[in-house]
Amino acid sequence: MNKDLLQKYPSVADLARLASKRIPFFAWEYLSSGTGSEHALQRNLDALAAVTLTPRFMRGEFEPDLRTSLFGVDYNLPFGVAPLGLTGLMWPRTEIILAEAAGRHRIPFSLSTVATETPETIGPLANGMGWFQLYPPRKPEIRRDLLKRAADSGFTTVMVTADVPAPSQRERQRRAEVSVPPRRTLKTYWRAAIRPTWSLATLRHGEPRFRMLEKYSSASDMAQASLFVSQNLGGTLDWDYLEAVREEWPGKLMVKGVLNEEEARECVRRGMDGIVVSNHGARQFDGAPASIDALPGIAAAVGKDTTIVFDSGVRGGLDICRALALGADFVLLGRAFMFAVSALGDAGGEHVIELLRADLRSCMAQLGCETIGELRERLA
Repeated sequence: MNKDLLQKYPSVADLARLASKRIPFFAWEYLSSGTGSEHALQRNLDALAAVTLTPRFMRGEFEPDLRTSLFGVDYNLPFGVAPLGLTGLMWPRTEIILAEAAGRHRIPFSLSTVATETPETIGPLANGMGWFQLYPPRKPEIRRDLLKRAADSGFTTVMVTADVPAPSQRERQRRAEVSVPPRRTLKTYWRAAIRPTWSLATLRHGEPRFRMLEKYSSASDMAQASLFVSQNLGGTLDWDYLEAVREEWPGKLMVKGVLNEEEARECVRRGMDGIVVSNHGARQFDGAPASIDALPGIAAAVGKDTTIVFDSGVRGGLDICRALALGADFVLLGRAFMFAVSALGDAGGEHVIELLRADLRSCMAQLGCETIGELRERLA
């Protein structure tokens, strides 16, 4: 544990502020923005903040036990790294940094189909902690090959993303002139030049690429690869597609992006091993409910029959407690990890895990919870 970093940057908000000063404006807007007028982005945060938990005292001396088990795998902490697309735009080598940190701390690291590294590179670094997020390819042969590559690289769990049926209207990104790849304009070069640490790191590692998908495309640059993504991923997911993935994937399978109780029940009926309650970090549909508002109903509907993972809006240990108390078995964080790496580079992954661990332990001690399961008894 780096005590100096914990003292200097004791919260995810501190890391976010530093990140905004370390990475170019277009990269920051890509990372921090939602969609539409961004009401859902704020709704996620406000709804989580509204969840209160009631402490119980007179417990005597105890040490909170943060360990948990999911799908037969023991994890040291009840949270992991959510899948993040195009991380190389925000900070080079992000997947490598986070996969190595997750492997050391025995928490899941989720690799996106639109990541900037390959499963062959990341799988061994994750040390058995790798999960894989599948953006549904239109062509079955690409889907089968992606799943085979993930299995061969040591990934244990697949999340099929349901909540990206079409590209979203991200107005803030448009105003910031975010594009993939970044436009080669004087403004872009100036924005990069005033962030020299980011620029030098990017020059050393090379411009971000959709490396995982280059096998399936003749694309030789990011612009062509982006066109391939828009034409070949998403828009075709239905129950038959999910059943095909179920037949092709030998490991545990979850559906990511469920906000509806009946869809959750159908996922269980179709043989899914888990559900990720998520509104995609409020990056897809501005009218969606806050993920935390959808969680209790889904947990009540299917929680006894399947694993419930929560995602969207989590910024610290207290939010993790809130989600676990409301019925989640596990929690994923995306922006929090990206803020940390953008702020601290190679040290970011290690620091944010330690920060969240310390925050979670403190919250559980304040609540009088020795185990994660006791959190469900603390709802106000």
